[in-house]
Amino acid sequence: MTIHTGRGHHLAAGQGEAIWFMDTLMTVKASGRDINDALSVVEALCPAGFGPPPHLHHHDDEAFYVLEGQMTVTCGEQTWTAAPGSFVLLPRGIPHAFTVAAAGPCRILTINTPAGFDRFVVEAGRLASQPTLPSPQPPDVPALLALAPKYGHEYVPGPAAGGAHGQPGGGAQTAPAPAAPAG
Repeated sequence: MTIHTGRGHHLAAGQGEAIWFMDTLMTVKASGRDINDALSVVEALCPAGFGPPPHLHHHDDEAFYVLEGQMTVTCGEQTWTAAPGSFVLLPRGIPHAFTVAAAGPCRILTINTPAGFDRFVVEAGRLASQPTLPSPQPPDVPALLALAPKYGHEYVPGPAAGGAHGQPGGGAQTAPAPAAPAG
């Protein structure tokens, strides 16, 4: 797959499509449509204690580069503490999760190859009215579960990073991951 589109791509600080996704602010810096679906780059601002439930990606590899804050990341049987300057690779097909440290927030670049995560965020989230974290609210778990297969995502049972159980958008609260809908 080639990134070449016949033109360069640049967004300055603060630019990009800002989306409130679960309890985070996601800013799409490079969408797949900008670069032949080779990859997507999303800047994520996550509140203290935030963590998605354990999940895996069937279609894409995911990487994190930590800009600010600290998080615990679990990938399969491996667990790391990631602080500013840390790089984490989460290969497709391996369950993973993360939890932002209680001292949060944490700001990371999420890089997925090929692209697709950017479109999942846009479709599952809502346009941010300001470039700040949203007010915490319960996630629409049925909507997330229904949308996940379209983008090759699967929520799986198991502990979230750090040993707690995750829940989509659970913020500092943790609970078992939702079961997939029957059928």
